[in-house]
Amino acid sequence: MSRVGKKPVPIPDKVKVSLAGGVLQAEGPKGKQSLTYPAGITVALDEKQKTVTVGRVEDKATKALHGTCRALTANLLAGVASGYEKKLEIQGVGFRAALKGTQLSLSVGFANAILLDIPAGVTVQCPDATHIIVSGPDKQKVGEVAARIRAARPPDVYQGKGIRYQGEHVRKKAGKASFGAGAQ
Repeated sequence: MSRVGKKPVPIPDKVKVSLAGGVLQAEGPKGKQSLTYPAGITVALDEKQKTVTVGRVEDKATKALHGTCRALTANLLAGVASGYEKKLEIQGVGFRAALKGTQLSLSVGFANAILLDIPAGVTVQCPDATHIIVSGPDKQKVGEVAARIRAARPPDVYQGKGIRYQGEHVRKKAGKASFGAGAQ
């Protein structure tokens, strides 16, 4: 049995959970989400203890999905309760970000600004020109949007400029070594 899959998922306060035919729906202060379980995965909702338990049939394919489904359930309940957030910072002279309606404009050293569409269910904020905050109830969407923003100009290992996650450490490489004027 999966060690992760066996653990019951506690339902946070202020979150309403309903289960209907293999689909778990949760509604909380940060939004509304649903999760459809694959065949072979069973879900039990215990209203008294405020937990969701994920089970499975003894099958090789569902064995592989048991822990994953439990983790997805935990992420869903945590997302509608408190939400997820990724912070990015921009380093480089003249590099900046700005919101233009439902698009994020990145000026990161190219001839034209890069315009990225912000999907529904994800909120992007720019408290200043060099910081970006991506937030929302869906962990996967938040991470995907933050990764697409970072991919527009990943950190350069020689100069250190680019877009990075807040607190990310980028090891700088040494540049080309010079041997002096007389070396031939």
